[in-house]
Amino acid sequence: MNARAPSGVRSIEEAVAAMSAGPLEAEALARHVRPLFSRTLQSNATRIHLANHSLGRPLDETVDDVTEALVAWQSRMGDAWDAWRDELDAYRRRLAALMRAPSADCIVPKTSAGQGLRTILNSYDGVPRVVATRGEFDSLDIILRQYARRGRIALRLVEARDRDQFAARDMLAAIEGGVDLLVVSHVVFNTGQVLPDLPRIIAATRSGGGRVLLDVYHSLGAMPLDVATLDADFAVGGSYKYLRGGPGACFLYLHPRHLDGSLTTLDVGWFGKEDAFSYQRPDPPRWAKGGDAFMESTPPVLTWYQARAGQRLTLALGVDRLRAYSLSLQRRLIGLLAGHGIEAAGGDDAHGAFCVVEIHDRAGAADHDRATAASHGPDESAAVRCSKVLAVDGVVTDARGPWLRLCPDILTTDEELQHAAAIVAKTVASIA
Repeated sequence: MNARAPSGVRSIEEAVAAMSAGPLEAEALARHVRPLFSRTLQSNATRIHLANHSLGRPLDETVDDVTEALVAWQSRMGDAWDAWRDELDAYRRRLAALMRAPSADCIVPKTSAGQGLRTILNSYDGVPRVVATRGEFDSLDIILRQYARRGRIALRLVEARDRDQFAARDMLAAIEGGVDLLVVSHVVFNTGQVLPDLPRIIAATRSGGGRVLLDVYHSLGAMPLDVATLDADFAVGGSYKYLRGGPGACFLYLHPRHLDGSLTTLDVGWFGKEDAFSYQRPDPPRWAKGGDAFMESTPPVLTWYQARAGQRLTLALGVDRLRAYSLSLQRRLIGLLAGHGIEAAGGDDAHGAFCVVEIHDRAGAADHDRATAASHGPDESAAVRCSKVLAVDGVVTDARGPWLRLCPDILTTDEELQHAAAIVAKTVASIA
């Protein structure tokens, strides 16, 4: 069950219901939604948080939700599994709704996106031909490379073009060479690029007999996603970013066509058995039906609770409305930066939920004094050093390679955007 809000405090759904059903507006968000984050806002009152694409801010109810799981343990001991398994089912239902999966049975809880990828890689008996891009995040990239190094997969990586952008024609060309599994991100982590012509790429892969694993970590909760319409075989993602659910609350999505028992994997565990708590041990094991067969060993139950509040808020606000509001904030920030002579990309259908500023070292430029104070290393990019300086000045960002990433969210005020743009421009000018 959902934790009840303390007396006198609105629940998430009550707060959102008090708002207009139309487009999200700053005044209404400040009045009704901002109080739901009082704890984190109080703790970070002197900082402007523009790294919402990285670690999302937790709601006050997140603490109460996790406490509920612990109280069940304290009061019920082994019988707490009844409540924990109910929350597992609710976690799966909410994720299915967020990505428009056909059913909650398609969602399998995992502790990382990488765990989901390994589940699929380990479903092949031979050496599958895998195509991916150079733009996959480390959580998947390092696994793909290690499997290739050990001869477990034949890996082909598609290179980016100018400014780290990927072209659909390059993906299609790689697929034409033959592929068993395509691993690709919906939104590329370093530049925010939405992979172009994704439906066409998925259709081409499937028509050639291949399967598609989609990384939706940088899109789920931030922009509309319909895995059923896309017809992806698999998807991996988690709650760390836009779903405000912290680390460990991840998942593997499997299309219903793979839930008939024909797909099996080496990544198994006793929670995937038919009636796991009966402790029967037939040989071979009898697996549960559908997605339950892909459960592994004893899961970490707290992750389902820590993800609850963020999932509820996202569903209550609506992803379509969140996307429209995000684009408006990005465009506002880009305009403010342009007024200071800084070019930024984002704020359109070709990008996800964050803006990027490309930063390179000036030839022969001396390091900024505060960058030195931030203890940057000799191999760090100018963008990383810029992010460290910004942190000293109270603006929280991050950087990947030459890309400084800036992500306002529903709690970001226009005053914060104006202040941050001026500081970003000053810092970029001093370093680049």
